[in-house]
Amino acid sequence: MNTGDTAWLLISAALVLFMVPGLALFYGGMVRRKNVLSTLMHSFVAVPIVSILWVAFGYSLAFGPSHKGLIGDFSLAGLGSLADGAQGTTPSYAFVLFQMMFAAITPALVSGAFAERMKFRTYIAFVVLFCVFVYLPVAHWVWAPDGWIFKLHALDFAGGTVVHMTAGAAALVGALLVGKRLKYPHETPVPHNLTMTLTGTGLLWFGWFGFNAGSALAANKIAALAALATHLGACGGAIGWVAIEWAHRGKPTALGVASGIVAGLVAITPAAGFVAPWAAIVIGLLAGVVCYGGVLLKHRFGYDDSLDAFGVHGVGGLFGAIATGIFADTRFNPDGGDGLIRGQTKQFFVQLLACAVVGLYAAAVSALIFFVLKKTMGLRVEASEEREGLDETLHGETGYAG
Repeated sequence: MNTGDTAWLLISAALVLFMVPGLALFYGGMVRRKNVLSTLMHSFVAVPIVSILWVAFGYSLAFGPSHKGLIGDFSLAGLGSLADGAQGTTPSYAFVLFQMMFAAITPALVSGAFAERMKFRTYIAFVVLFCVFVYLPVAHWVWAPDGWIFKLHALDFAGGTVVHMTAGAAALVGALLVGKRLKYPHETPVPHNLTMTLTGTGLLWFGWFGFNAGSALAANKIAALAALATHLGACGGAIGWVAIEWAHRGKPTALGVASGIVAGLVAITPAAGFVAPWAAIVIGLLAGVVCYGGVLLKHRFGYDDSLDAFGVHGVGGLFGAIATGIFADTRFNPDGGDGLIRGQTKQFFVQLLACAVVGLYAAAVSALIFFVLKKTMGLRVEASEEREGLDETLHGETGYAG
């Protein structure tokens, strides 16, 4: 055991948890004031639900002994057998805690697609079903040593496919099946508090150092590389988004800066520990432009992705995973691979395969989940409840008194 590595992994787990209030504020500021608490609830309630599932059997299915590279078993259920275990140079429980936070935040990312109109009890059921049938299998494929995508040597340093692509695919399906908000797009709801959104962006940026650099699972040079790449990716994303927005709309916006930062962070996530610092800037810059285009897709095709969960996380995660196959460089991480920039094509095509499989699987299974929930519990609140606001009608509270 290495005490420095253990301390860093525990701190990183706490940083990832800190991203949950960051996401809540980021999303909460973009909705109308009558729905701010219900939106915050989507982020916060996912944590206790997924955490308990993770201990009960989730970790075992994601990282337990593999069945043909597809899913783990129940041999680690309850985690009691891991009391004296180790993951690299850290205790098993530190790794369990760290990975728990990734699982917890992923369904919360999805909630931005159907904010302001989904039943709360149905959302709780969605969190459970998404975790079990989408997140756990994909986490096993990509990150478990015997996972079939892992064995192909697909690179996903901190969750471009496992977190962002699964969440983005589910978000697109959810936006389509839950349907548009009332009067959308003829009346586009205006964010009620962008200062809250910018504050949430800052918390996400801070927490993302744990998300990415913690994925080195040690306090070493790869963690340092990932931390630097994380920051540079965010900076590139902000500049890329603002540049294209300024050219397209004529004005740079605060929401654009926030969205660009998050887009850069999403895109650099799969590549953080595998690419040069200069490449992190390029990935971030391009992600800002690509995700800006991803957000415009909802206007082109007429679906209501309320808070751009697909446009930023789905598109950004896909772009970042593919960009990893372009910019990966074994001179910076020998355990990674060499991408197109190094004259190699294999890694690029492996990344494409992993993206195609994960994206299609997550979209198909999420569609089935939403379909079953629609037929059994119903997806949407009543029109009268939506008009009045979900804070009052679902939770009996208001975000702002007076």
